[in-house]
Amino acid sequence: MNPAAGSAEAITDVLVAGAGPTGLTLACDLARRGVAVRIVDRVPEFPTGSRGKGLSPRSQEVLDDLGVADRILASGVSHLRHRKYQGTEVIAEVDPQAGQVPTPDVPYPAALIIPQWRVEQILRERLDGLGVTVERGAELRDFQQDADGVTTTIGEERIRARYLIGCDGGRSTVRKALGLPMRGETPDMQLMAVGDVHVDGLDRDAWHQWFTDDGIVMLCPLPGTDMFQIQASPEPGADGAPLEPTLERFRQTFDRVAGLPGVRLHELAWRSTYRVNVRMVDRLRVDRVFLAGDSAHVHPIAGGLGMNSGIQDAYNLGWKLGLVVAGRAAPALLDTYDEERLPIASWLLNITSERLAAVLDAVKDKGGGLDAVASPELTQLTLRYPWSRLSRQAGRPARVQPGDRAPDAPLRDTAGAPIHLFDLFRGPRFTLLGIGEHGVPSLDGVDPAIVGSWAVGPGGLHDHGGHAANAYGADTLVLVRPDGYVGLVAEPGDGRSVRDYLRSL
Repeated sequence: MNPAAGSAEAITDVLVAGAGPTGLTLACDLARRGVAVRIVDRVPEFPTGSRGKGLSPRSQEVLDDLGVADRILASGVSHLRHRKYQGTEVIAEVDPQAGQVPTPDVPYPAALIIPQWRVEQILRERLDGLGVTVERGAELRDFQQDADGVTTTIGEERIRARYLIGCDGGRSTVRKALGLPMRGETPDMQLMAVGDVHVDGLDRDAWHQWFTDDGIVMLCPLPGTDMFQIQASPEPGADGAPLEPTLERFRQTFDRVAGLPGVRLHELAWRSTYRVNVRMVDRLRVDRVFLAGDSAHVHPIAGGLGMNSGIQDAYNLGWKLGLVVAGRAAPALLDTYDEERLPIASWLLNITSERLAAVLDAVKDKGGGLDAVASPELTQLTLRYPWSRLSRQAGRPARVQPGDRAPDAPLRDTAGAPIHLFDLFRGPRFTLLGIGEHGVPSLDGVDPAIVGSWAVGPGGLHDHGGHAANAYGADTLVLVRPDGYVGLVAEPGDGRSVRDYLRSL
Protein backbone atom coordinates (compact mmCIF):
# COMPACT_ATOMS: atom_id res chain seq x y z
CA MET A 1 0.00 0.00 0.00
CA ASN A 2 2.87 2.39 0.71
CA PRO A 3 4.66 3.93 -2.27
CA ALA A 4 8.17 2.94 -3.17
CA ALA A 5 10.90 4.84 -1.36
CA GLY A 6 13.16 7.20 -3.23
CA SER A 7 10.59 9.20 -5.18
CA ALA A 8 10.80 12.97 -4.87
CA GLU A 9 7.09 13.15 -4.19
CA ALA A 10 5.31 10.06 -2.89
CA ILE A 11 1.80 9.44 -4.22
CA THR A 12 -1.19 7.85 -2.50
CA ASP A 13 -4.96 7.89 -2.82
CA VAL A 14 -5.77 9.00 0.71
CA LEU A 15 -3.58 10.45 3.45
CA VAL A 16 -4.98 10.18 6.98
CA ALA A 17 -3.47 12.58 9.53
CA GLY A 18 -3.92 11.22 13.05
CA ALA A 19 -3.82 7.61 14.28
CA GLY A 20 -6.38 7.67 17.04
CA PRO A 21 -9.58 5.58 16.87
CA THR A 22 -11.05 7.82 14.13
CA GLY A 23 -8.03 7.72 11.81
CA LEU A 24 -7.44 4.01 12.39
CA THR A 25 -11.08 3.11 11.68
CA LEU A 26 -10.96 5.08 8.44
CA ALA A 27 -7.61 3.61 7.38
CA CYS A 28 -8.84 0.05 8.03
CA ASP A 29 -12.02 0.66 6.07
CA LEU A 30 -10.13 2.14 3.13
CA ALA A 31 -7.40 -0.50 3.09
CA ARG A 32 -9.88 -3.38 2.95
CA ARG A 33 -11.43 -1.69 -0.09
CA GLY A 34 -8.10 -1.70 -1.91
CA VAL A 35 -7.55 2.04 -1.53
CA ALA A 36 -3.91 3.15 -1.34
CA VAL A 37 -3.80 4.82 2.07
CA ARG A 38 -1.12 6.20 4.34
CA ILE A 39 -1.72 7.13 7.96
CA VAL A 40 0.66 9.40 9.86
CA ASP A 41 0.82 10.62 13.44
CA ARG A 42 3.03 13.24 15.03
CA VAL A 43 3.73 11.22 18.20
CA PRO A 44 6.92 9.13 18.25
CA GLU A 45 5.37 6.50 20.54
CA PHE A 46 1.83 5.19 20.68
CA PRO A 47 -0.28 6.55 23.59
CA THR A 48 -0.73 4.30 26.60
CA GLY A 49 -3.18 6.38 28.67
CA SER A 50 -6.83 5.40 28.94
CA ARG A 51 -8.26 8.81 27.94
CA GLY A 52 -11.58 7.51 26.54
CA LYS A 53 -12.72 4.18 27.92
CA GLY A 54 -16.13 3.35 26.49
CA LEU A 55 -17.43 1.93 23.21
CA SER A 56 -21.10 2.43 22.38
CA PRO A 57 -23.20 -0.45 21.03
CA ARG A 58 -23.12 1.09 17.54
CA SER A 59 -19.32 1.40 17.63
CA GLN A 60 -19.15 -2.27 18.54
CA GLU A 61 -21.18 -3.02 15.41
CA VAL A 62 -18.71 -1.01 13.32
CA LEU A 63 -15.80 -2.94 14.79
CA ASP A 64 -17.68 -6.18 14.09
CA ASP A 65 -17.81 -5.17 10.43
CA LEU A 66 -14.07 -4.46 10.49
CA GLY A 67 -13.44 -7.98 11.80
CA VAL A 68 -12.18 -7.18 15.31
CA ALA A 69 -15.30 -7.53 17.48
CA ASP A 70 -14.13 -10.72 19.21
CA ARG A 71 -10.85 -9.15 20.28
CA ILE A 72 -12.58 -5.96 21.38
CA LEU A 73 -15.14 -7.84 23.48
CA ALA A 74 -12.44 -10.01 25.04
CA SER A 75 -10.59 -6.85 26.09
CA GLY A 76 -13.50 -5.06 27.74
CA VAL A 77 -16.35 -5.46 30.20
CA SER A 78 -19.98 -4.38 30.23
CA HIS A 79 -22.47 -4.12 33.09
CA LEU A 80 -19.85 -2.72 35.46
CA ARG A 81 -21.67 -1.68 38.59
CA HIS A 82 -21.42 1.88 39.92
CA ARG A 83 -20.62 1.82 43.67
CA LYS A 84 -21.25 5.14 45.37
CA TYR A 85 -19.85 6.19 48.70
CA GLN A 86 -20.20 8.80 51.34
CA GLY A 87 -16.81 8.66 52.97
CA THR A 88 -16.24 5.02 53.87
CA GLU A 89 -19.92 4.06 53.63
CA VAL A 90 -21.43 2.51 50.50
CA ILE A 91 -24.68 4.40 50.02
CA ALA A 92 -25.84 3.06 46.65
CA GLU A 93 -24.91 0.52 43.99
CA VAL A 94 -26.46 0.23 40.55
CA ASP A 95 -25.92 -1.36 37.14
CA PRO A 96 -26.86 1.42 34.71
CA GLN A 97 -27.11 -1.19 31.92
CA ALA A 98 -29.40 -3.58 33.76
CA GLY A 99 -31.80 -5.17 31.30
CA GLN A 100 -29.60 -4.45 28.30
CA VAL A 101 -29.20 -7.98 26.96
CA PRO A 102 -28.60 -9.18 23.39
CA THR A 103 -31.66 -9.48 21.17
CA PRO A 104 -32.01 -10.78 17.59
CA ASP A 105 -31.78 -7.26 16.16
CA VAL A 106 -29.24 -5.79 18.64
CA PRO A 107 -26.34 -8.16 19.35
CA TYR A 108 -24.33 -5.55 21.28
CA PRO A 109 -26.84 -3.80 23.56
CA ALA A 110 -24.54 -2.44 26.26
CA ALA A 111 -21.62 -0.03 26.27
CA LEU A 112 -18.22 -1.65 26.73
CA ILE A 113 -15.60 -0.37 29.17
CA ILE A 114 -12.23 -0.69 27.41
CA PRO A 115 -9.16 1.58 27.51
CA GLN A 116 -8.80 3.70 24.39
CA TRP A 117 -5.18 2.62 23.93
CA ARG A 118 -6.36 -0.99 23.67
CA VAL A 119 -8.92 -0.10 20.98
CA GLU A 120 -6.16 1.67 19.07
CA GLN A 121 -3.80 -1.29 19.46
CA ILE A 122 -6.36 -3.75 18.08
CA LEU A 123 -7.12 -1.46 15.13
CA ARG A 124 -3.40 -0.96 14.39
CA GLU A 125 -2.91 -4.71 14.31
CA ARG A 126 -5.89 -5.08 11.98
CA LEU A 127 -4.41 -2.37 9.77
CA ASP A 128 -1.03 -4.11 9.75
CA GLY A 129 -2.80 -7.23 8.50
CA LEU A 130 -4.15 -5.17 5.62
CA GLY A 131 -0.65 -4.09 4.66
CA VAL A 132 -0.63 -0.57 6.14
CA THR A 133 1.53 0.56 9.05
CA VAL A 134 1.06 3.74 11.07
CA GLU A 135 3.95 6.12 10.40
CA ARG A 136 5.01 7.50 13.79
CA GLY A 137 6.83 10.75 14.46
CA ALA A 138 5.47 11.98 11.12
CA GLU A 139 4.01 15.42 11.67
CA LEU A 140 1.86 17.10 9.06
CA ARG A 141 3.51 20.50 8.67
CA ASP A 142 1.73 22.01 5.71
CA PHE A 143 -0.49 21.25 2.72
CA GLN A 144 -1.81 22.88 -0.44
CA GLN A 145 -4.68 21.59 -2.52
CA ASP A 146 -5.68 22.05 -6.13
CA ALA A 147 -8.32 20.63 -8.43
CA ASP A 148 -6.65 17.22 -8.63
CA GLY A 149 -5.29 16.56 -5.17
CA VAL A 150 -3.45 17.70 -2.06
CA THR A 151 0.30 18.15 -1.69
CA THR A 152 1.40 17.70 1.91
CA THR A 153 4.63 18.11 3.80
CA ILE A 154 5.12 15.33 6.37
CA GLY A 155 8.33 16.01 8.25
CA GLU A 156 10.81 16.39 5.42
CA GLU A 157 8.77 14.28 2.95
CA ARG A 158 6.31 15.53 0.35
CA ILE A 159 3.28 13.33 -0.19
CA ARG A 160 0.77 13.88 -2.97
CA ALA A 161 -2.69 12.50 -2.15
CA ARG A 162 -6.02 12.62 -3.91
CA TYR A 163 -7.66 13.34 -0.55
CA LEU A 164 -6.46 14.42 2.91
CA ILE A 165 -8.44 13.52 6.03
CA GLY A 166 -7.76 15.41 9.27
CA CYS A 167 -8.28 13.04 12.20
CA ASP A 168 -5.72 14.91 14.29
CA GLY A 169 -7.73 15.84 17.36
CA GLY A 170 -9.05 18.93 19.07
CA ARG A 171 -5.95 20.98 18.23
CA SER A 172 -6.09 19.83 14.61
CA THR A 173 -3.38 21.18 12.32
CA VAL A 174 -5.60 20.38 9.34
CA ARG A 175 -8.58 22.32 10.70
CA LYS A 176 -6.45 25.34 11.58
CA ALA A 177 -4.84 25.35 8.14
CA LEU A 178 -8.31 25.33 6.57
CA GLY A 179 -9.26 28.34 8.69
CA LEU A 180 -12.34 26.64 10.12
CA PRO A 181 -13.21 27.91 13.62
CA MET A 182 -14.62 25.67 16.34
CA ARG A 183 -17.80 27.43 17.36
CA GLY A 184 -19.48 26.79 20.69
CA GLU A 185 -18.73 27.27 24.35
CA THR A 186 -16.53 26.24 27.22
CA PRO A 187 -18.89 26.02 30.21
CA ASP A 188 -17.77 27.64 33.44
CA MET A 189 -16.58 24.46 35.11
CA GLN A 190 -13.33 23.60 36.81
CA LEU A 191 -10.81 21.27 35.28
CA MET A 192 -10.88 17.57 36.02
CA ALA A 193 -7.70 15.61 36.60
CA VAL A 194 -7.42 12.15 35.06
CA GLY A 195 -4.81 9.42 35.19
CA ASP A 196 -4.07 5.70 35.17
CA VAL A 197 -2.88 4.45 38.53
CA HIS A 198 -2.30 1.23 40.45
CA VAL A 199 -4.57 0.84 43.47
CA ASP A 200 -4.20 -1.59 46.36
CA GLY A 201 -7.11 -2.46 48.62
CA LEU A 202 -9.96 -1.71 46.23
CA ASP A 203 -12.12 -4.34 44.52
CA ARG A 204 -12.16 -4.39 40.71
CA ASP A 205 -15.80 -5.43 40.48
CA ALA A 206 -17.20 -1.88 40.36
CA TRP A 207 -16.65 1.74 39.37
CA HIS A 208 -16.08 3.47 42.73
CA GLN A 209 -17.47 7.01 43.01
CA TRP A 210 -17.36 9.80 45.59
CA PHE A 211 -19.20 13.11 45.05
CA THR A 212 -18.88 15.61 47.90
CA ASP A 213 -18.75 19.33 48.50
CA ASP A 214 -14.99 18.91 49.03
CA GLY A 215 -14.39 17.31 45.65
CA ILE A 216 -14.91 14.35 43.35
CA VAL A 217 -13.08 11.05 43.03
CA MET A 218 -13.95 8.22 40.63
CA LEU A 219 -11.89 5.05 40.28
CA CYS A 220 -12.76 2.73 37.39
CA PRO A 221 -10.93 -0.59 36.87
CA LEU A 222 -9.45 -0.81 33.38
CA PRO A 223 -10.12 -4.25 31.87
CA GLY A 224 -7.09 -6.21 30.75
CA THR A 225 -4.81 -4.27 33.07
CA ASP A 226 -4.04 -4.08 36.79
CA MET A 227 -4.75 -0.35 36.85
CA PHE A 228 -7.64 1.98 37.54
CA GLN A 229 -8.52 5.18 35.74
CA ILE A 230 -8.82 7.96 38.29
CA GLN A 231 -10.89 11.07 37.65
CA ALA A 232 -10.76 13.68 40.36
CA SER A 233 -11.08 17.32 41.23
CA PRO A 234 -7.64 18.91 40.91
CA GLU A 235 -5.88 20.06 44.03
CA PRO A 236 -5.86 23.88 44.33
CA GLY A 237 -2.71 25.95 44.69
CA ALA A 238 -2.15 28.78 47.17
CA ASP A 239 -3.95 31.15 44.81
CA GLY A 240 -6.85 28.73 44.32
CA ALA A 241 -5.82 27.85 40.77
CA PRO A 242 -5.86 24.12 39.94
CA LEU A 243 -2.51 22.35 40.10
CA GLU A 244 -1.23 19.83 37.59
CA PRO A 245 -2.07 16.26 38.65
CA THR A 246 0.62 14.17 40.30
CA LEU A 247 0.50 10.93 42.27
CA GLU A 248 0.84 12.82 45.54
CA ARG A 249 -1.98 15.19 44.61
CA PHE A 250 -4.27 12.34 43.60
CA ARG A 251 -3.52 10.79 47.00
CA GLN A 252 -4.37 14.05 48.76
CA THR A 253 -7.69 14.27 46.95
CA PHE A 254 -8.53 10.64 47.67
CA ASP A 255 -7.67 10.94 51.38
CA ARG A 256 -9.74 14.11 51.75
CA VAL A 257 -12.79 13.06 49.71
CA ALA A 258 -12.90 9.29 50.28
CA GLY A 259 -10.71 8.49 53.27
CA LEU A 260 -11.25 4.78 52.68
CA PRO A 261 -8.78 2.94 54.95
CA GLY A 262 -6.45 0.32 53.47
CA VAL A 263 -6.52 1.83 49.97
CA ARG A 264 -3.19 2.90 48.48
CA LEU A 265 -2.62 4.66 45.16
CA HIS A 266 0.78 4.09 43.59
CA GLU A 267 2.65 4.02 40.27
CA LEU A 268 0.89 6.71 38.28
CA ALA A 269 1.37 5.55 34.69
CA TRP A 270 -0.30 8.43 32.86
CA ARG A 271 -1.94 11.73 33.75
CA SER A 272 -3.73 14.60 32.10
CA THR A 273 -6.45 17.19 32.63
CA TYR A 274 -9.60 17.95 30.72
CA ARG A 275 -12.06 20.78 30.57
CA VAL A 276 -15.58 20.45 29.23
CA ASN A 277 -15.89 21.88 25.73
CA VAL A 278 -18.96 22.02 23.49
CA ARG A 279 -17.66 23.04 20.09
CA MET A 280 -17.86 22.09 16.42
CA VAL A 281 -17.03 23.37 12.96
CA ASP A 282 -19.73 24.47 10.53
CA ARG A 283 -18.45 22.28 7.68
CA LEU A 284 -16.60 18.98 7.46
CA ARG A 285 -15.13 19.40 4.00
CA VAL A 286 -13.19 21.97 2.02
CA ASP A 287 -12.80 20.55 -1.49
CA ARG A 288 -10.41 17.58 -1.16
CA VAL A 289 -9.75 17.94 2.57
CA PHE A 290 -12.08 16.45 5.21
CA LEU A 291 -12.30 16.58 8.99
CA ALA A 292 -13.44 13.73 11.26
CA GLY A 293 -13.68 13.09 14.99
CA ASP A 294 -12.33 15.56 17.53
CA SER A 295 -10.79 17.70 14.81
CA ALA A 296 -14.37 18.63 13.85
CA HIS A 297 -16.35 18.41 17.10
CA VAL A 298 -15.55 18.11 20.81
CA HIS A 299 -18.11 16.80 23.27
CA PRO A 300 -18.71 16.96 27.00
CA ILE A 301 -17.23 13.84 28.56
CA ALA A 302 -20.68 12.70 29.70
CA GLY A 303 -21.68 9.65 27.69
CA GLY A 304 -18.21 9.05 26.27
CA LEU A 305 -19.18 10.05 22.74
CA GLY A 306 -15.88 11.61 21.69
CA MET A 307 -14.23 8.38 20.55
CA ASN A 308 -17.53 6.93 19.37
CA SER A 309 -18.58 9.89 17.25
CA GLY A 310 -15.21 9.83 15.53
CA ILE A 311 -15.58 6.13 14.73
CA GLN A 312 -19.00 6.86 13.19
CA ASP A 313 -17.57 9.74 11.14
CA ALA A 314 -14.88 7.47 9.73
CA TYR A 315 -17.33 4.67 8.97
CA ASN A 316 -19.61 7.07 7.10
CA LEU A 317 -16.77 8.53 5.04
CA GLY A 318 -14.82 5.35 4.30
CA TRP A 319 -17.19 3.62 1.90
CA LYS A 320 -17.87 6.84 0.02
CA LEU A 321 -14.17 7.55 -0.49
CA GLY A 322 -13.66 3.93 -1.51
CA LEU A 323 -16.25 4.11 -4.30
CA VAL A 324 -15.05 7.49 -5.56
CA VAL A 325 -11.36 6.53 -5.57
CA ALA A 326 -12.21 3.32 -7.44
CA GLY A 327 -14.15 5.28 -10.06
CA ARG A 328 -17.41 3.53 -9.15
CA ALA A 329 -19.12 6.69 -7.90
CA ALA A 330 -19.08 10.36 -8.84
CA PRO A 331 -17.19 12.76 -6.53
CA ALA A 332 -20.55 14.32 -5.62
CA LEU A 333 -21.14 11.28 -3.37
CA LEU A 334 -18.61 12.82 -0.98
CA ASP A 335 -20.95 15.77 -0.42
CA THR A 336 -23.21 13.44 1.56
CA TYR A 337 -20.57 13.08 4.30
CA ASP A 338 -21.09 16.66 5.39
CA GLU A 339 -24.83 16.40 4.68
CA GLU A 340 -25.24 13.40 6.98
CA ARG A 341 -22.65 13.82 9.73
CA LEU A 342 -22.81 17.56 10.45
CA PRO A 343 -26.42 17.49 11.76
CA ILE A 344 -25.58 14.39 13.80
CA ALA A 345 -22.58 16.16 15.38
CA SER A 346 -24.76 19.12 16.33
CA TRP A 347 -27.48 16.90 17.77
CA LEU A 348 -24.99 14.86 19.79
CA LEU A 349 -23.44 18.01 21.26
CA ASN A 350 -26.88 18.94 22.55
CA ILE A 351 -27.52 15.44 23.90
CA THR A 352 -24.19 15.17 25.72
CA SER A 353 -24.62 18.66 27.17
CA GLU A 354 -28.05 17.66 28.47
CA ARG A 355 -26.68 14.45 29.98
CA LEU A 356 -23.81 16.30 31.65
CA ALA A 357 -26.34 18.67 33.22
CA ALA A 358 -28.33 15.64 34.41
CA VAL A 359 -25.25 14.16 36.10
CA LEU A 360 -24.30 17.44 37.77
CA ASP A 361 -27.83 17.71 39.09
CA ALA A 362 -27.95 14.07 40.22
CA VAL A 363 -24.74 14.21 42.26
CA LYS A 364 -26.26 16.90 44.47
CA ASP A 365 -28.44 14.19 46.01
CA LYS A 366 -27.24 11.32 48.16
CA GLY A 367 -26.71 8.27 45.96
CA GLY A 368 -26.67 10.22 42.72
CA GLY A 369 -23.90 9.59 40.22
CA LEU A 370 -22.78 8.90 36.68
CA ASP A 371 -25.63 6.51 35.99
CA ALA A 372 -27.80 9.61 35.47
CA VAL A 373 -26.08 9.98 32.10
CA ALA A 374 -27.89 6.92 30.73
CA SER A 375 -29.96 7.67 27.63
CA PRO A 376 -31.02 5.61 24.58
CA GLU A 377 -29.37 8.20 22.33
CA LEU A 378 -25.95 7.40 23.79
CA THR A 379 -26.10 3.87 22.38
CA GLN A 380 -25.97 5.52 18.92
CA LEU A 381 -28.35 2.79 17.71
CA THR A 382 -31.12 5.33 17.15
CA LEU A 383 -29.04 7.62 14.93
CA ARG A 384 -30.46 7.80 11.41
CA TYR A 385 -30.23 9.81 8.19
CA PRO A 386 -33.81 10.24 6.91
CA TRP A 387 -33.00 13.66 5.41
CA SER A 388 -30.10 12.38 3.30
CA ARG A 389 -30.28 12.24 -0.49
CA LEU A 390 -29.07 8.64 -0.06
CA SER A 391 -32.26 7.67 1.81
CA ARG A 392 -34.98 6.80 -0.70
CA GLN A 393 -38.41 5.19 -0.62
CA ALA A 394 -39.77 3.45 -3.73
CA GLY A 395 -43.17 2.05 -2.92
CA ARG A 396 -45.06 1.28 0.24
CA PRO A 397 -43.33 1.76 3.60
CA ALA A 398 -41.76 -1.18 5.39
CA ARG A 399 -40.93 -1.64 9.05
CA VAL A 400 -37.54 -0.08 8.44
CA GLN A 401 -37.34 3.36 6.90
CA PRO A 402 -34.70 4.79 4.57
CA GLY A 403 -31.89 6.18 6.69
CA ASP A 404 -32.49 3.77 9.59
CA ARG A 405 -29.79 1.57 11.04
CA ALA A 406 -30.19 -1.89 9.46
CA PRO A 407 -30.92 -4.35 12.30
CA ASP A 408 -29.38 -7.78 12.71
CA ALA A 409 -31.37 -11.04 12.62
CA PRO A 410 -30.48 -14.74 12.98
CA LEU A 411 -30.97 -16.87 9.85
CA ARG A 412 -30.04 -20.30 8.56
CA ASP A 413 -28.33 -20.92 5.25
CA THR A 414 -29.53 -23.50 2.72
CA ALA A 415 -27.56 -26.21 4.53
CA GLY A 416 -29.20 -25.33 7.84
CA ALA A 417 -26.15 -23.69 9.39
CA PRO A 418 -26.72 -20.56 11.50
CA ILE A 419 -25.83 -17.20 9.99
CA HIS A 420 -26.65 -13.58 10.84
CA LEU A 421 -27.60 -10.62 8.69
CA PHE A 422 -24.53 -8.86 10.08
CA ASP A 423 -22.45 -11.64 8.51
CA LEU A 424 -23.96 -10.70 5.14
CA PHE A 425 -23.37 -6.99 5.72
CA ARG A 426 -19.73 -7.49 6.71
CA GLY A 427 -17.42 -6.16 4.03
CA PRO A 428 -17.26 -3.29 1.62
CA ARG A 429 -20.41 -3.85 -0.50
CA PHE A 430 -24.04 -2.82 -0.53
CA THR A 431 -26.36 -5.67 0.49
CA LEU A 432 -29.71 -6.28 -1.21
CA LEU A 433 -32.20 -8.21 0.89
CA GLY A 434 -35.30 -9.70 -0.70
CA ILE A 435 -37.44 -10.73 2.27
CA GLY A 436 -40.44 -12.93 1.48
CA GLU A 437 -41.56 -15.14 -1.37
CA HIS A 438 -40.45 -12.82 -4.20
CA GLY A 439 -36.73 -13.23 -3.46
CA VAL A 440 -34.25 -10.82 -5.07
CA PRO A 441 -34.56 -9.42 -8.59
CA SER A 442 -31.87 -9.63 -11.24
CA LEU A 443 -29.42 -6.74 -11.23
CA ASP A 444 -28.15 -7.02 -14.79
CA GLY A 445 -25.49 -4.45 -15.53
CA VAL A 446 -24.62 -3.82 -11.88
CA ASP A 447 -21.05 -4.64 -10.82
CA PRO A 448 -21.23 -7.54 -8.30
CA ALA A 449 -18.30 -5.95 -6.48
CA ILE A 450 -20.68 -3.16 -5.45
CA VAL A 451 -23.68 -5.16 -4.24
CA GLY A 452 -24.36 -8.65 -2.92
CA SER A 453 -27.90 -10.05 -3.16
CA TRP A 454 -29.60 -12.39 -0.70
CA ALA A 455 -33.08 -13.90 -0.73
CA VAL A 456 -34.54 -14.41 2.72
CA GLY A 457 -37.44 -16.79 2.39
CA PRO A 458 -38.46 -19.75 0.19
CA GLY A 459 -35.49 -21.15 -1.71
CA GLY A 460 -33.02 -18.82 0.00
CA LEU A 461 -31.87 -18.15 3.53
CA HIS A 462 -34.31 -19.41 6.12
CA ASP A 463 -35.67 -16.69 8.41
CA HIS A 464 -35.22 -18.66 11.59
CA GLY A 465 -37.93 -17.49 13.98
CA GLY A 466 -39.18 -14.82 11.57
CA HIS A 467 -36.80 -12.22 13.03
CA ALA A 468 -35.80 -10.69 9.69
CA ALA A 469 -39.43 -10.31 8.62
CA ASN A 470 -40.27 -8.76 11.99
CA ALA A 471 -37.39 -6.30 11.70
CA TYR A 472 -37.69 -5.34 8.03
CA GLY A 473 -41.17 -6.31 6.88
CA ALA A 474 -42.64 -9.61 5.77
CA ASP A 475 -42.51 -8.93 2.03
CA THR A 476 -40.09 -6.20 1.05
CA LEU A 477 -36.91 -5.30 -0.80
CA VAL A 478 -34.23 -3.43 1.16
CA LEU A 479 -30.88 -2.10 -0.01
CA VAL A 480 -28.43 -1.72 2.87
CA ARG A 481 -25.51 0.66 2.49
CA PRO A 482 -21.93 -0.49 3.19
CA ASP A 483 -22.07 1.34 6.54
CA GLY A 484 -25.12 -0.59 7.70
CA TYR A 485 -27.85 2.00 7.09
CA VAL A 486 -30.90 1.48 4.90
CA GLY A 487 -30.46 3.26 1.59
CA LEU A 488 -33.58 2.13 -0.27
CA VAL A 489 -36.88 0.46 0.55
CA ALA A 490 -38.69 -0.82 -2.55
CA GLU A 491 -41.51 -3.10 -3.59
CA PRO A 492 -40.72 -6.82 -3.84
CA GLY A 493 -39.04 -7.63 -7.13
CA ASP A 494 -38.43 -3.97 -8.02
CA GLY A 495 -34.95 -4.37 -9.48
CA ARG A 496 -35.31 -1.21 -11.51
CA SER A 497 -35.41 1.01 -8.43
CA VAL A 498 -32.32 -0.72 -7.06
CA ARG A 499 -30.41 -0.27 -10.34
CA ASP A 500 -31.50 3.36 -10.56
CA TYR A 501 -30.31 3.98 -7.00
CA LEU A 502 -26.89 2.44 -7.57
CA ARG A 503 -26.42 4.17 -10.92
CA SER A 504 -27.32 7.52 -9.37
CA LEU A 505 -24.19 7.28 -7.23
